[in-house]
Order: sequence, then C-alpha cells, then structure tokens
Amino acid sequence: MSRVGLKPISLPEKVAVKLDGRTVIVEGPKGKLDFSLPDGISLTTEDGTVVVSRATELRQHKALHGTARSLVQNMILGVSQGFVKDLEIHGVGLRAAVKGADLDLSLGRSHPLLHPIPQGLSVTVVENTKIKVEGINKQLVGQFAAEVRGFYPPEPYKGKGVRYVGEKVRRKEGKSVGK
Repeated sequence: MSRVGLKPISLPEKVAVKLDGRTVIVEGPKGKLDFSLPDGISLTTEDGTVVVSRATELRQHKALHGTARSLVQNMILGVSQGFVKDLEIHGVGLRAAVKGADLDLSLGRSHPLLHPIPQGLSVTVVENTKIKVEGINKQLVGQFAAEVRGFYPPEPYKGKGVRYVGEKVRRKEGKSVGK
C-alpha cells in the first residue's frame, strides 16, 4: 500500500494544475512544467488540493501511485519556490566560472572542462569556488549538480574535490612509516 500516494497535495496561491488527457500541466510564478501520468493513475483537483488515485490494486499501479504523487508535488514546489543545489570546490588551484552557456571547470587537469548548462537552469559562481544551481525541475537541478560533482568527487585523503555544501567527507589516514 502506498502511504505517500494517499496524501492530498495542497496547492499554493498562484499555482494552477490542469489535466489535458493524460498530461498534467502545472503553472506558477516561476514557470510551467508538464508530466504524463502512467496508465492506471488518475488525478483530480478540488478546493485547492490535488488528489492522485489508482484504478486497481495491481502491484504495478501501487508502485506508480506514490511515484506519480511525488512527481506532481515536486512540480508544484518547483513552479512556486524552485529548487537549489549548492556545491563547493576544495583544493588549491581548483575553480569554476560561467562562460556563456557553459560552466568552465578548472579541476587540476591539463585542460578546462566545459560543461553545457541545460535550458531552464540558472548557474552562478561566487568566489570562484561556490557554485549555485537553480531551477524549477528538481530532476534537472539534481542531475546537473551530480554531473559537476562527478568530474572530481571529494577524495578521502586530503578532502580535495567538488562536494555539496554540508556534505561530510570521511577522511582516511595516509601511509604510515613502519620500522
């Protein structure tokens, strides 16, 4: 049983949810998102709340019920508040900059890494080491931040690399000199 799927979603002011066939369209002050509902899942809006329900008790419908509800809720949060991921770069000589539609990363390689910024995302760099990724699509924001972190994940010996703000890096002890 999906406990997540049973919860109604409250609609904030200035956010409209429309159903066009199987496509859910969410519009708000920050933008517009759409999502195609899977078969067996339906959506109704009433009195400022959105309810996601399933047609049967089949295993597949139960599995998709909570997922569809979470995706619709993330769309509503995205168009009303937006999503933000903050990254920081640790290490001497490692830095980042925004150049046009690309994020220019200097991460200790012989060449700079130019990572294209997807449409709908806003990327800002402060002090050459703090990267802020903002957008209305939670999946797109998280994926871009994960790709940037994947170029140089934090290493456990000196702690150098790209990490999320607040991420704890478990440090290891280096080699010890034996007698």
